[in-house]
Amino acid sequence: MKTYIEGSNYNGRIGRTWQDSEPSFPVKPKAPEGAPNILYILLDDVGYGWCDTFGGLVETPNITRLADNGLKYTNFHTTALCSPTRASLLTGRNHHSVAYGAIAEFASGYPGYNGRTPHDMAAIGSMLRMNGYNSWCAGKWHNTPQEELGPSGPYDRWPTGPLWGFDRFYGFLAGDTNHWYPALYYDNHPIDPPATPEEGYHLSEDLVDKSIEFIANHESVDPDKPWFHYLTFGACHAPHHVWPEWIEKYKGKFDMGWDKYREIVLERQIAMGVVPESAELSPMLEGIPKWDDLSDDEKRLFARFAEVYAAFLAHTDAQIGRLLDFLEETGDLENTLIFMIVGDNGSSGEGTLVGQYNEMCHGAYVFETFEQNLERIDQIGLPGSYNHFPVGWAMAGNTPFKLCKQFVHFGGIRNPLVVHWPKGINAQGEIRDQFHHIIDIVPTVLEAAGIEPPQMINSVQQAAIEGAPMNYSFDDADAKTNHPTQYFEMFANRGIVQDGFKAVTFNGRNPWVSESDLAFEDQVWELYNIVDDPAEAHNLMEGRSISDLDDPMVKKLIELVGLWWAEAGRYGVLPVDERFNIRLLGRGDLYVTRDQLTFFPGAVRIPETNAPDTKNRSWTMTAEVEIPEGGADGPICAQGGDTNGWSLYVKDDKVVYCYNLIGLYFTYIRSEKPLTPGRHSIRYEFEKTGGAQYGAGGTGRLYVDGKKAGEAGIPKTTAFIYSLDETFDVGCDKGSPVTEEYAVKAEFTGKIIKIDFDLKPDLHHDEDQHIEAHTRAVMIQQ
Repeated sequence: MKTYIEGSNYNGRIGRTWQDSEPSFPVKPKAPEGAPNILYILLDDVGYGWCDTFGGLVETPNITRLADNGLKYTNFHTTALCSPTRASLLTGRNHHSVAYGAIAEFASGYPGYNGRTPHDMAAIGSMLRMNGYNSWCAGKWHNTPQEELGPSGPYDRWPTGPLWGFDRFYGFLAGDTNHWYPALYYDNHPIDPPATPEEGYHLSEDLVDKSIEFIANHESVDPDKPWFHYLTFGACHAPHHVWPEWIEKYKGKFDMGWDKYREIVLERQIAMGVVPESAELSPMLEGIPKWDDLSDDEKRLFARFAEVYAAFLAHTDAQIGRLLDFLEETGDLENTLIFMIVGDNGSSGEGTLVGQYNEMCHGAYVFETFEQNLERIDQIGLPGSYNHFPVGWAMAGNTPFKLCKQFVHFGGIRNPLVVHWPKGINAQGEIRDQFHHIIDIVPTVLEAAGIEPPQMINSVQQAAIEGAPMNYSFDDADAKTNHPTQYFEMFANRGIVQDGFKAVTFNGRNPWVSESDLAFEDQVWELYNIVDDPAEAHNLMEGRSISDLDDPMVKKLIELVGLWWAEAGRYGVLPVDERFNIRLLGRGDLYVTRDQLTFFPGAVRIPETNAPDTKNRSWTMTAEVEIPEGGADGPICAQGGDTNGWSLYVKDDKVVYCYNLIGLYFTYIRSEKPLTPGRHSIRYEFEKTGGAQYGAGGTGRLYVDGKKAGEAGIPKTTAFIYSLDETFDVGCDKGSPVTEEYAVKAEFTGKIIKIDFDLKPDLHHDEDQHIEAHTRAVMIQQ
């Protein structure tokens, strides 16, 4: 049979009839002979000092299993935030080049920050697809513009779109999700999790199950064709959700506190050789209390937060082990190039100084008390919680480095990397200390597979890859890095590394607050010799005058600062924007502009930005329903979930409205008379009576067929956001249930004709307060 590569010139012959013609069939290109499978495994919000593979105190035997048979990269870097790191990991370009100067929620109207990756910078999925690979993604996404996440798309920047190039997708689209009740998508459509927590469901386990399914199906049908899989856990981003038996394994293991933890881990890291003997602990971030100054109750609660996080990480490692076992069974492990990336940034300091049982209190602007969280200490990490540890543990988890996620000191950007490829790497169990960056993984994959960077993808001429391949270091520990210079920027925190020196700034904003009093022009450049002082403990500019141009350190700083500005211009970093809060309103899509909306059956998983904006105003919804003979039950419509939200539903043939404020304060309004079979009009009205303030209370009223059926006061309402991952649903309540009065995955058993919303014009909008408070909500999903 004669063939030609699809898209190239036809090589057959076309005559007048078939007798004087020669056929040729178009075929997909084949991967180069011997090209390896590619597996990215990415963890979320895991700092350098957690895994015992790199000296931490959390047991990660399966990451160690990869390291013992592969290579540990101890000088590897991310971008300080999740979406930017992921965009760079997938494209091989700097995060500003691909429009992810920050997460999508902070997108602003500049090319380096608008969250719309250009089509001339298509991702590794598209590159490999046109070179004979199949590709899949399972897990967290967070690289689609926020305004395009609704059911109307468009879908070209979804995982399976032409830009990113995955053949299949199974996971969630937002920055985080509930691991017990995730907002799952299969390809481009929402689905329910296959089970509930009571039935043994956990998202991390499900993601590995689906990964095994993808690979098994492929190997059963086309085992000679290589594949690329991107397994991107939601772990260990908050909420830290894990089974109680895993938490129990770490009970008491963090009673020493975050200060002592840092000392213990640094000693272990030096002994293992993952930091040099000269490394010292960076200073603890100002404002974090010393562990010994805490009360006994504070120590008990804060240690529990760490136990849950450690259990979450250990549980995730176990799921990685299941996937590795499967690859051994299929014979794929030897020729699969695995990049085990332990964190898309450093540990998160967004859990405030005291930790959070339910992070949605930020969105509601109703804050938990220490006493409330202490009472719920045994429920942390279980269904109903949306928890995050105190910032002291973030600093401990980043040992020995300075600062944390969001910042470009090494606590935010240095993460462990393990590379495993038995067929392609002779060295085993060795350390590599060459400087490298997340943009270097794509060119490493292409070189390993014997593929040139495509000039055209989807008929679009492609921009150059900006990373440098790491393959030279696989079997040469002493080779010099081919990536000597790299800039960093995140929220105007700036950094530049070149030849063993680093210049860096701090924007003055602590990770648990939303704004800084430090003006951009007042930010001070620091200078470090990062070969001897990787933790940035000793600023070489201390005691020096920037005007002393004869001082070699001053000269070095000036050289590096000038280089930073040149790199910033080259890669789309400008304009530098030190603002934090105001950037949230850059797209102007944080409010629903329509005051009258109609929803029909089948409208599910509507993101909050596309849902009726019922916050801070009076509003009415009217549901036209039909009740069958024998009655009906279940949710008519719902917004949010068990940590914050509201629901209109039928229980025992009676209409009920439930308002759930941060999982602590519930208001129920119930009709007294049961609904009879037939058509009914059910109306809920909320009259805001709390004045011009966010989260104002009011009166809720129920009407059935025009007659008042119930009324209750609602003292306070959510101010800025119901949920980070839960959605608005018609005829069901996707995700976690708003109320325990109906089951998980409950559906309305009657018929919904339509639901009309009328949003009143008394919307309270104080822009300054809105920005400041909405920022708190967005910070926790980075």
